[in-house]
Amino acid sequence: MAVNDPVIEEQTPAADFTIAQKWDRYTDEEHAVWDTLYTRQVEISRERSVKEFRTGLGLLDLGSGGIPDLDIINPKLKALTGWEVVMVPHLVPDEVFFTHLANRRFPAGRFIRKASQLDYLEEPDIFHDIFGHVPMLTLPVFADYMQAYGRGGLRAQSLGRLKELARLYWYTVEFGLIQRPSGLKIYGAGIISSAGETPFSLESDSPNRIGFDLERVMRTDYRIDDYQQLYVVIDSFEQLLDATQQDFGPIYDRLSSDETRHNVIDLTDADHVLTRGTQSYAAQKAG
Repeated sequence: MAVNDPVIEEQTPAADFTIAQKWDRYTDEEHAVWDTLYTRQVEISRERSVKEFRTGLGLLDLGSGGIPDLDIINPKLKALTGWEVVMVPHLVPDEVFFTHLANRRFPAGRFIRKASQLDYLEEPDIFHDIFGHVPMLTLPVFADYMQAYGRGGLRAQSLGRLKELARLYWYTVEFGLIQRPSGLKIYGAGIISSAGETPFSLESDSPNRIGFDLERVMRTDYRIDDYQQLYVVIDSFEQLLDATQQDFGPIYDRLSSDETRHNVIDLTDADHVLTRGTQSYAAQKAG
């Protein structure tokens, strides 16, 4: 999809895979797609997203009209948590991705989906990356978690443990839920940028929902082609950060010595089960 963007095609990426955004080259149609998606998702997620996400939207003024200009939002983000957004032409190699995170840089795709693709896109675009991910980077504890994840990713790569660490990213950064006094809320970018999965993740009786356990997450498969059959719920963002403030070496050793893995519908005796799902959605789709 990204290769159809002439602004991307005409640029040679730097050694770290970054390119110039060239904001002035976005078309009126592309800005209109952002505005449509933004308006829709703000309304759908208003009562379902975590407060910190909505605060981040306001701090960065992402709804000011059209695709955000990095020259405008990056100084605001940098002043808040030391992060910045960098443009990349497509999905980048793991080492590049982790290096950016470890240095408080979030790589975002430049292109935006077509108006005919509002409800589903296989490759992350600028709406998913900036609307979904960047508001949470205004929260210091989550910003620190993302940097710690990047540093951990570089080590996991050297130890051949990327698959396990990717599961942590998936079940937290992309599809994470958090328990709040008023009920479950969304903070994961993959949910919060999806009109369909936003209500599904909280209100459907189909998926399982379990409490966060680091090693359990790292043993658990996930699906990339549809709504999740399992959501992992944290108690606080401090819990997430604390989970990364340890040596993962012993965990990787246990994963090597005990190869127990869980599929997307497994529940175990050790799980803190918040919702035992019917799996009706997945069964219907399979049928």
